[in-house]
Amino acid sequence: MMKNLFGLLLISLFFSCQPEEKLPRIAIAGLAIESSTFSPARSTAESFKARIGDDIFNYYPFLGDSSSNRSRAEWFPTLRGHAIPGGMVTREAYDSLVNLTLDMLKENLPYDGLFFDIHGAMSVEGLDDPEGDFIIKVREVVGPETIISTSMDLHGNVSQRLAENTDLITCYRMAPHEDALESKQRAVENLLDRLESGKGKPTFKAWIPVPILLPGEKTSTRIDPGKSLYAKVDPQTKKEGVIDAAIWIGYAWADEPRNHAVVMVTGDNEKEVKESAEYLAQSFWDVRNEFEFVAPVAYLDESLEMALNSAKKPFVISDMGDNPTAGGAGDVTWTLNEILKRPEFQSENGPELIYASIPGPELIEKAKSAQVGDEISGYVGAMVDDRFAPPILLKGKLFAIKEGDPDAKTEIVVQIGSVKVIVTEKRKPYHHEKDFTDLQLNPRETDILVVKIGYLVPELYDLRGDWIMALTPGGVDQDLQRLGYQRINRPMFPLDPNMDDPDLSVRWIKESGS
Repeated sequence: MMKNLFGLLLISLFFSCQPEEKLPRIAIAGLAIESSTFSPARSTAESFKARIGDDIFNYYPFLGDSSSNRSRAEWFPTLRGHAIPGGMVTREAYDSLVNLTLDMLKENLPYDGLFFDIHGAMSVEGLDDPEGDFIIKVREVVGPETIISTSMDLHGNVSQRLAENTDLITCYRMAPHEDALESKQRAVENLLDRLESGKGKPTFKAWIPVPILLPGEKTSTRIDPGKSLYAKVDPQTKKEGVIDAAIWIGYAWADEPRNHAVVMVTGDNEKEVKESAEYLAQSFWDVRNEFEFVAPVAYLDESLEMALNSAKKPFVISDMGDNPTAGGAGDVTWTLNEILKRPEFQSENGPELIYASIPGPELIEKAKSAQVGDEISGYVGAMVDDRFAPPILLKGKLFAIKEGDPDAKTEIVVQIGSVKVIVTEKRKPYHHEKDFTDLQLNPRETDILVVKIGYLVPELYDLRGDWIMALTPGGVDQDLQRLGYQRINRPMFPLDPNMDDPDLSVRWIKESGS
């Protein structure tokens, strides 16, 4: 009996003396924006919604207090900034956000891993490849041993130096991006798995630049060939020795050498990584001629004629050239000016058209001291991008007013004839039915709904009666040939449709820190 007790005591002492297993230390950082270099707009530090410290966890449900992933590591969130797409980021804004991130990273060194959450299409004044610059600065702080796992939008750009300085990398597989959080979770779990298993950095990183530059409005994964192309990605990740695989479409509205499609595959089996990367790159090139706009496309006059002659409600018209969700300034007045000229909309009894939206802080100020139903007037739009039409003097009835919107601040609806124009204090994309119903508008029952967007986000797509994408002017003009690229690598499809087949063999990327 005493022997048994003594044995149990020794076992107990043995286990109590064992060192406690240490959790990996993981930092979080990132900046996300799409920036059109073809727009005169500029994005400042105030354009970014910056989550600092523990507030970052509110953005990631897979790292919430009760999530299993949260308990798998000791987390050190720094700054994660996100902005509505817009013009180039000012150098001052970029430097301030990056330097704040670096200062926060220095506070809790060392780290075993870092989750680098970026978009990949940020353009900065006087700086090529900002994400590549950012990750090099991060790497200089955290050192060569830290494993960096990068999550990106599929409309981002993967330069060779971004590929070199990250270890694990992935991107969305859906456009519209219904899998955004799922992709970020995959990036985090890939990092956790490599740290917990002790496998560390992948042995192989395959990078293949694909000389294709297409807009998102032609590459949605809702339809083929995008749908079938992206369906080929996940099966590659199930192969033994492959960690992750990704296809980046790239960002078409920035004129920089890194702007083109890319395939990357990471893993530990050289043969499987190589075959997967070359298979996906060749698959993309093989279907290049099959990409078309994801909906019918027409110039504005024809789009309006189609809408006026349709019995389906609402007939949605995408005002594509000034789409703020792709990087447009959001204040081009050309389309609204053309609509207001049309005789069909001159009377209040004409077909109802909702226009979303145009910034007009001058008119907003006047509306704040008016009552619903009052006649108001003031200039709207073209404060940033006046290349195609000047500011419009709107004169009409105040139909609705809403204050306190987190994005637009104050929003009003002004009715001119049968046109109801949403005017905002600050630019705001309109994606949700509630955006309209909060302003006493019924988007489902209106005759025509004009939105500054390209392909429709799911909620607008589901409520449409019919839909046309209008080729309108702006900073994200869909007619790529007339944008006037000067700095992208050529030849590039479809700008050079008769180019020779490119070399789509693997470029092996050296290990970070080597």
